Amino acid sequence: MRVLHISKYYYPFIGGVENICQYIVEGLPDVQSSVVCFNESKEDRVDEINGHTVYRVGAQLTIARQALSFRYGKMLKRAIAEQQPDIIHFHWANPFPAAVLLAHIPKRTKLIVHWHMDIIRQRLIYPFVRPFERALLQRADRIIVTSPNYREHSKPLQPFKSKVTVVPNAIREQFLLPRKDDEAAIRHIREQYDNLPIILFVGRHIHYKGLPYLIEAERYITSPCVVLIAGDGPLTDELKAQCHSERVHFIGKISDDALRQHLYASSVFAFPSITKNEAFGVALAEAMYCGLPAATFTIEGSGVNWVCPNNECGLESPNRDARAFAAAIDRLLQDDDLRKKLANNAHQRVTGNFLLANLVRNVHELYDELYS
Repeated sequence: MRVLHISKYYYPFIGGVENICQYIVEGLPDVQSSVVCFNESKEDRVDEINGHTVYRVGAQLTIARQALSFRYGKMLKRAIAEQQPDIIHFHWANPFPAAVLLAHIPKRTKLIVHWHMDIIRQRLIYPFVRPFERALLQRADRIIVTSPNYREHSKPLQPFKSKVTVVPNAIREQFLLPRKDDEAAIRHIREQYDNLPIILFVGRHIHYKGLPYLIEAERYITSPCVVLIAGDGPLTDELKAQCHSERVHFIGKISDDALRQHLYASSVFAFPSITKNEAFGVALAEAMYCGLPAATFTIEGSGVNWVCPNNECGLESPNRDARAFAAAIDRLLQDDDLRKKLANNAHQRVTGNFLLANLVRNVHELYDELYS
């Protein structure tokens, strides 16, 4: 069986969609998988990554976060001719490649659309995208969504629900298993902050992550604690200027080892995302695996509140209500029995639903169904 993935970018680029694409490509050794994606530079290139061919198209310009290239069609035609895919696995949202694919996909080739998220913020360009989005969904043989919530609430998907299959995203369990040297590192992290309970945020500093609400909520948290904000992004400088509390620490991008150690050193995971752009929450699932109960907002139609059910694995607050978010964190810090109960439930939910083996098995079953 031959499968061609179409992703916005691919490893070594790190991103939520790109990670899931790589997990599937490398997790199915009996499938001949290849990838078409954009290159971060303007050069076209064909790579071999861990035994898989990756066709990278140089991005000539970017409009509304969408990379564009006049050479995309040529590279896609080459990939289809060389790989002869039985299935094309298209990772949405990626509208320009969708338009090109519709012109070049062979009639015999099956199409899976992996619906990672709706297009939400690009309202000005969405009317131009919508016809290609609908045509892609009409052409699709199957549509993957990452949660039942997205299946029920994504407006573009409603006419095509009969083709929709839920395949949750996954975490890399091996990466999160405690290592021999972690105990000393965890002790050092806690000592850095006077052994106060740690509230941890991990993610890109972009609009939908809701960091201004976490920074505001810190003002209302009555319990002794520190708030660590890992990661960076276009809003980092603005957020630092907004924050005047000595309890909030911006720790920047951290390594995989440091991330694991910070997760185990913390008491609560803060996940203040506010829109459906946060379709699932892989960082949330990673924290849950490490035994962290989470504070989240209610996001209508997002998978976040399915990944982390309220009062089962964490505490949920009305969207954008910083005072309620602070109260949830206080409750988690002050009620040891509740925190331990939610932490155990969180770990069990991830191991039962969101491990890499589950993702790979579910996708393989879908491939087999279409290929037979």
